[in-house]
Amino acid sequence: MNNNILCTICARAGSKGVKNKNIKKIEGLELIAYSIIQAKNSGLFKHIVISTDSDDIAHVALKYGGEVFFKRKAELASDKAAKVPVMRDALLQSEAHFNTTFDTLIDLDASAPLRRSEDIKKAYELFKQSGKENLITAVPARRNPYFNLIEIKENGAIDTAKTYASTTRQDAPKCYDMNASIYIFQRQRLLESDSVFGTKTALYVMNEESAFDVDSEFDFKIVEFLIKSKKLKQEEF
Repeated sequence: MNNNILCTICARAGSKGVKNKNIKKIEGLELIAYSIIQAKNSGLFKHIVISTDSDDIAHVALKYGGEVFFKRKAELASDKAAKVPVMRDALLQSEAHFNTTFDTLIDLDASAPLRRSEDIKKAYELFKQSGKENLITAVPARRNPYFNLIEIKENGAIDTAKTYASTTRQDAPKCYDMNASIYIFQRQRLLESDSVFGTKTALYVMNEESAFDVDSEFDFKIVEFLIKSKKLKQEEF
C-alpha cells in the first residue's frame, strides 16, 4: 500500500443511457461496487474516494468501503462536464480533507466493471517505469481506420479514405480504442492541463473484453453475460 497514491471513482447520478446506472446491480453487485472491490484488491490504496452528487450512490459506496466526504458541485455533475476537472476537484478535496499531498492519482471509471485488480497494478507499474506524466488504457481496435475507413465522395461514389488507406491490414499502423477504464496522473500534470492526451502520455493495453463499458441497457446485457461467464468471486476481481 502506498500512502502517496489516491484512488478516485467518479460516479454522478444523471446517467442518460441507463437510469441509476452506477447503483444498478449486475450479478448481485451494484455497478460501482466492482470498481471499489477491484481498488481494494489491488492493495495499492489507503484511500478510495468517491466523487458523486448522489446520496444514493454515496450510501452504496460507503457500504463497500469507499470514502465519501464531499458532494460534487452541480457544474461538475452535468453531462457536459469533462472528466479531468472532476478528477482534479476530487484530488484537491481529498488533500484538504486528509491534510496531505498525493503524488499520484489513479481514477477507476465506475462504468468499467470488467477490469481486474491485476490491471490496476500492472498499469501503475508501467506508469512508474515509463517516466511519463499520465497514463490511459485502451484495447486493440477491432476495425483499423487505416484499413477500414471509407468516405462518400461529392459525386456519391464510395471509396477508401485515401488519407488513411493501407494496402493490407498487416501494413496498417497499429491502432487502439480507448476504453476509459483506468487513468493515472502525476499530481502536477493533473493540476496544469484538462487533456488526457499529450507527448508524455503512456498507454496500457488491456484485454478485448474490457472494451465493453456500461452506457446503455444493451451494454448491461453484454457485461452481465461476460461477468456470469467468468464466475469470479469478489476476492478474484
